Amino acid sequence: MNGKDPFSAAFEQARAAAAAGEVPVGAALMRNGEIIAAAGNRTLRDRDPTAHAEMLVIRQACAAIGSERLVDCDLYVTLEPCAMCAAAISFARIRRLYYAASDPKGGGVEHGPRFFAQPTCHHRPEVYGGIRESEAAQLLREFFQARR
Repeated sequence: MNGKDPFSAAFEQARAAAAAGEVPVGAALMRNGEIIAAAGNRTLRDRDPTAHAEMLVIRQACAAIGSERLVDCDLYVTLEPCAMCAAAISFARIRRLYYAASDPKGGGVEHGPRFFAQPTCHHRPEVYGGIRESEAAQLLREFFQARR
C-alpha cells in the first residue's frame, strides 16, 4: 500500500467492497506519509452493522500503532462519514478527514447531525470534502443501479 496515494487506496477498497456486494465505500488512514490501514465496507460479510470502512480502518490503525489515539493521522474516505463514524473519528482524535462524495441522506459531517459542529463534540478534525467527488458518486450510482 505504501507509495500509493491514500485516495487511490480508498477507491481500490471501495471497488473491492462493491465486487463483494457491499456498498462501495473505502477508507485509508495515513500516518507520517505512510498508509497504515485500508478497508472497504464489510457489514454483510461480517454480519456487523458497525463494519463501515472508517470503523475498520480506525480499528486496524489503533492495533498497528498500539494506541486508541490517532492524533497524527489523516483519514481518506470515498463517502462522507455517517454519524457513527464521525463519532469514532472524533474519539480517535484523527487530525484531518478527507472525503470524496457528500451524503445528503446518511452523512453525519456536513449533513444530518453535523457531528463535529455539536457542542458535545470534544475533538473536531480538519475536514476537506469533495475531493474526487464525481468518481465516488459514479461508483455509488453504478452500484445501486445494478441492484434495481
